Amino acid sequence: MSAEDSNVKRQDAMWPEFEKAEKLARGAALKWASGIFYHPDQLERLGQYRKRETQRTSSVQSRLKSAVQSYLEGVGTGLGQLRASLDDVRAVRHTLVDVREDWKSKVNGFEGLGQLSSLVSEHVQLATAVHNLQQVFSVPEAVTETRLLIEDRKLLEAHSKLMVMECWRDDILYQLYRAGRQNTEGEQIVLSYFSVVDQLNEDLAKELWDVVSCGLTLVKQDPSLFVSVIRIIEREEKIDQMTVDGQNQHMFLPPGRPKNLRQMFFKVIEQSTAAQFRARQTDTKGPGLANHLAALQNNILNDLKVVKHLMVQCCPPHYNILQTYVLLHHSCLSGHLQDIISWDLEKSEIYTVLNWIRRIYHSSPEMVAHPDLSPDVDIASPGPLISQDALEQLQNKYVNAVRLAVSDWMQKAVEAEVNDWYREEEPESDHEGYCHSSLPVIVTQMLEENVQVAMVISDSLRDQMVAMALQELESFLYRFREAVISYGKGRQKESQPKYYLLYLLAAVNNCIAFRRSVQWLQQQCGQGSHGDCCSKLPHSIDIAVDRAMKKGCRLLIDEMLTELQPHFLQLLSGSWLGRSDFIDTICTVMDTYCSYFTRIREPVFQFMLFEGLRLVIIEYVRTLMLKKIVCKNPTERERLSDRMSHDAERLQELFCNLGLEEPDRLTNVIFSVSELIKLRDTSLLSLEVSCLVAKYPDISDEHVSVLLDIRGDVSKDIRGTVLEMLEQNTQPPPEDYQPIFSDILVPAPVLPFCLPTVKCG
Repeated sequence: MSAEDSNVKRQDAMWPEFEKAEKLARGAALKWASGIFYHPDQLERLGQYRKRETQRTSSVQSRLKSAVQSYLEGVGTGLGQLRASLDDVRAVRHTLVDVREDWKSKVNGFEGLGQLSSLVSEHVQLATAVHNLQQVFSVPEAVTETRLLIEDRKLLEAHSKLMVMECWRDDILYQLYRAGRQNTEGEQIVLSYFSVVDQLNEDLAKELWDVVSCGLTLVKQDPSLFVSVIRIIEREEKIDQMTVDGQNQHMFLPPGRPKNLRQMFFKVIEQSTAAQFRARQTDTKGPGLANHLAALQNNILNDLKVVKHLMVQCCPPHYNILQTYVLLHHSCLSGHLQDIISWDLEKSEIYTVLNWIRRIYHSSPEMVAHPDLSPDVDIASPGPLISQDALEQLQNKYVNAVRLAVSDWMQKAVEAEVNDWYREEEPESDHEGYCHSSLPVIVTQMLEENVQVAMVISDSLRDQMVAMALQELESFLYRFREAVISYGKGRQKESQPKYYLLYLLAAVNNCIAFRRSVQWLQQQCGQGSHGDCCSKLPHSIDIAVDRAMKKGCRLLIDEMLTELQPHFLQLLSGSWLGRSDFIDTICTVMDTYCSYFTRIREPVFQFMLFEGLRLVIIEYVRTLMLKKIVCKNPTERERLSDRMSHDAERLQELFCNLGLEEPDRLTNVIFSVSELIKLRDTSLLSLEVSCLVAKYPDISDEHVSVLLDIRGDVSKDIRGTVLEMLEQNTQPPPEDYQPIFSDILVPAPVLPFCLPTVKCG
């Protein structure tokens, strides 16, 4: 193995990255060469490639040598600096050893300085005592004078003397502090000697806070005393500021500083305001609540007027004393109202509190919005008297209380109305002759009054009251409908009331009046910003009104049908085919009842005519189908068809005269059935039946089978074709379709059975 190979192996062992890089370079060169010399003609340029790669290799090697040379020069410089640093460290070490030896040799000389320091400190204390000897001997006399001034409420003079004594004490303590004698026996002696100053401070503070707590009264009688208190507070605030600044410079803070009298001033005002509120709280439950709130309103307004016109002039502007009193009264009043609403209040008391909170306190000119206060008082800054959740709970409590009263009253109103139905007197009528009672007026008036009363408080309470009124009115209408049903059943079981029909007419007209009340309530609910509160109610209450009204209408029509029932038994008889007495009697009875219906307001009158004619036609067609008459020849079919057409014409003429719009929509049922019976060509029955189905999609194959049976000439094949066509063309009726045939039940045909009937063993 050559020396060069061994060197390469040693380098590979020392630098594994070098080996990896070399392999990558060889691979890249091989790939490059294979790409360049892929075509034979490129071998001619081999010399050029070799020369270019040689130049490139020389350039790379020169750059590499320069980098290595620069690196080696940097390493040499660093090694030189490390050698210089090592020499410096050794020199510093020798110097420190010399200093330590000098310090050990001079320790004994410093021990004598301790005695000298004690003598200096004692000298400072004696010098301080001699310097302040005159002030120290003057303290008892100054204390006596200050105490007399405090008792005479000459607060400014008393405070001046007290400031002088505090200054003496603080000067002595500061001199001791500078001499380094703090927290020593000398300092304790000074504090003990001047402890009477602390007592005077307490006595003066007591007088100050007595004056502040009675400030509203004093500013009216003797504002000078209150002004003196304010001046003392401002003096102390300035001294507090100076002592805090001095502490930042000298680290010395006199005892009892800072006093923070201004902060205590506002705290005493807060306590005195709360005490006034507690003194004004009497037995406010029951009828006295309104008087209590009125008294609070008057007292608060008077206090704020005194503050604005008198106390504001006694205080610096930065006290903002008027707004402070507004906030304090607001806070105390808020707590007092929280206590009130926690009681078991009645409906009227809840309304009184709501009215006071939502309307009087913030917006009344007799309260915070008073002309004398409004320019200088920020009404919005105190916020609401009670939280939004508490207010909503109070409103819900009021609405529930009203709900109970309304529900109970409505129940009694229904009972009274039902008792009136059995009277021996006709119901009331208006100037147009429409029967009615006072029930809708009374109910509507009561609901409107509650809504209007709630409207005074706020839109949200109004919307809640409207929603409650709609709910209770809906429940009332269901009870009213049940009463009408019971009235109809009672008439069937017992003797008929004398004015049965008239009171039913009045009940229907009452429902029309209730519909107007519902519309008014819905309009009120939609006026405010909370119009969605009753968005789910109109549909259900409209259904309740319609059901109650239609029940009364149905009982009226049932009464007419009951009287018509014996006459329908004559249908398809010989006398019916030969004379027109039947339809004349029917029209006479209907005309009589429709004269009653004219005492019902529109549009229900049109509904009564339409529904009455529809039910009569249904009864007519039902009787025709149930009697199962069979025509034997075309003459009988034509005769039956002509009689039916004549009856339909008489009914159409009658209801046209009565004012029904488009009565032919109903009478055409009889015309269509008569045309089906009259048809001569049975091959056209499928076409005729398809026309009948298109007009009346609720007709069934049973109905068609019965009509074909009445003809008496329909073969099985034609019947099968007609019924098959009917089954294929069955379509659901449109939404506005008024059913005819679906209300007519016909017996199903008896199917032939192939086995003989056998009795059970």
